[in-house]
Amino acid sequence: MPILIDGHNLIGQLPGFSLADPDDEARLVMLLRRYATRRRGRKIVVVFDGGVYGHPDNLNGYGVEAHFARSPSDADTLLIRRIRAIKRRDEWLVVSSDRAVVGVAQAQRIPVISAQAFARRLAALDQPRASLQDKRNDRPLTAAEIEEWMRLFGIDEDDAEDFANY
Repeated sequence: MPILIDGHNLIGQLPGFSLADPDDEARLVMLLRRYATRRRGRKIVVVFDGGVYGHPDNLNGYGVEAHFARSPSDADTLLIRRIRAIKRRDEWLVVSSDRAVVGVAQAQRIPVISAQAFARRLAALDQPRASLQDKRNDRPLTAAEIEEWMRLFGIDEDDAEDFANY
């Protein structure tokens, strides 16, 4: 499912990100690239208001397209134009908490997720994954369990001593 994102709206919801940071757009794009590559084939289009002078305006790659609205337009206007142009509406997801953007997406019957909710998804990228051992809740086998396994596999005590030496 391709995702259309209101970039500065999302930046404002991400811990450790600041709209005052001149590199906030590039940092978000790097985070979105990680998200896109973990979900193979995911296309992400992120729209920003105009960047600061000298900011790299081509951050495209790894499943992410970054667009900066050019003055006198703004990101919301560009997002609304893009939303209205979407043909396969059930295949897209819009990420924004802006009322106008959300309203147009809903009127077009395109699924919407708030910037806050999507920020939580992105924050989860940095959470350590539980290891297989954590999931199994491993504990040592009891003597009775060992005897049961030995019986099931037809291992007698003499063979068990041979295995213990490995």
